[in-house]
Amino acid sequence: MIFVNLLLLVLGFAMLIKGADWFVDGTSGIANKLGIPQLVIGLTIVAMGTSAPEAAVSINAALKDNADITIGNVLGSNILNILIILGVTGAIVAVAIQKSTLLIEIPYMLAVTIVLIIMGMTGNKISRVEGVIFIAMFIVYLIYLFILAKKGEQEEVKEERGNLKLVISMIVGGVIVVWGSDVTVDSATAIAEVIGLSERFIGLTIVALGTSLPELVTSVTAAKKGNADIAIGNIVGSNIFNILFVIGISSLIIPINFEPNFIIDSVIAVLAGVFLWVSVFKTKKLTRPWSIAMIISYAAYVVYLLV
Repeated sequence: MIFVNLLLLVLGFAMLIKGADWFVDGTSGIANKLGIPQLVIGLTIVAMGTSAPEAAVSINAALKDNADITIGNVLGSNILNILIILGVTGAIVAVAIQKSTLLIEIPYMLAVTIVLIIMGMTGNKISRVEGVIFIAMFIVYLIYLFILAKKGEQEEVKEERGNLKLVISMIVGGVIVVWGSDVTVDSATAIAEVIGLSERFIGLTIVALGTSLPELVTSVTAAKKGNADIAIGNIVGSNIFNILFVIGISSLIIPINFEPNFIIDSVIAVLAGVFLWVSVFKTKKLTRPWSIAMIISYAAYVVYLLV
């Protein structure tokens, strides 16, 4: 039985990755045809599209009353995004950071994570009212992105594919992401029950890794092609999206329990963000020594979870 669930978990991850890829292709293609600036598309649709697996899995888990997977997936993904994805990317090539990411986006990411900690400590759950606060903070972030985009140059990119193909790609990709999230949540929960691991551990590690695979593949591929300059901004944006939108929407559906252990994981997420900020503050780039330290830090975190 556990072997079947492991196969289903892998299948769920594959569906999440491919579905997110098609969804991003379709939505970004349609946005481009509508004349939306490429910078806006990159900062919103593509960045959020790579976070679609986290959103689908967490919202699905909330609907099934598996709150530990909802919170664990978001916190685990955010920690993994910084320590592993940026760690691996920076170990391949030094990754530059944009000024806006250093001065505004990373501090905002730290701020929303601290807000999550405060909310979790007051009442041991994320209520619908707090979900509304997160959505409001997310709207503020979107306004900031659009203001930032208007300051940038608009790059004309001709989209060759037909409208029907783009719409089909968007719809099929979205369906596969949602379906994949259902398979992933069910199989991960079943594995946790059989092995005796907590849903918190499964959410923080296995599910977080699976839902972060699109970011990992995108960042490493960009690094190999020498186009990793926007990797840090995309990861930070993804982390902000995970907390404000994913937890915000999930808690609007049903108030999410926030067990005391998640306070520690939230603090580690903050420390990972501080680690990133300190590592790039002076040189304005993420270098190999800092990247290796990030990977080692994540290994230590997993050991902590297992102890």
